[in-house]
Amino acid sequence: MVSFENFKKMALSFENATEEPHFEKTSFRINKKIFATFDEKNNRAVLKLNEIDQSVFCASSEMIFYPIPNKWGKQGWTIVELSKVRSEMFEDALLLSYQNVAPKKKK
Repeated sequence: MVSFENFKKMALSFENATEEPHFEKTSFRINKKIFATFDEKNNRAVLKLNEIDQSVFCASSEMIFYPIPNKWGKQGWTIVELSKVRSEMFEDALLLSYQNVAPKKKK
């Protein structure tokens, strides 16, 4: 299980991450782009995964990770049931979400 406090701590530990309201949810952003949201009412997170990562997380834990059931889900937006997910698994998925949205560093 992941509490909102732990979710927030993980999300804000990433470089330049910010917390901002997003309608009735809390969002976490990098350069104004959302990489995660928190739905307090349903105790869920939504993460921006790429297609491969989304399929891996959803296949391994379909009762915990599943695509949003619309076009957003086909773009990688994935619901995570915070009351069911292990902290380490959530942290891995959150990092991937952040990396998908963060600007790519020039080499």
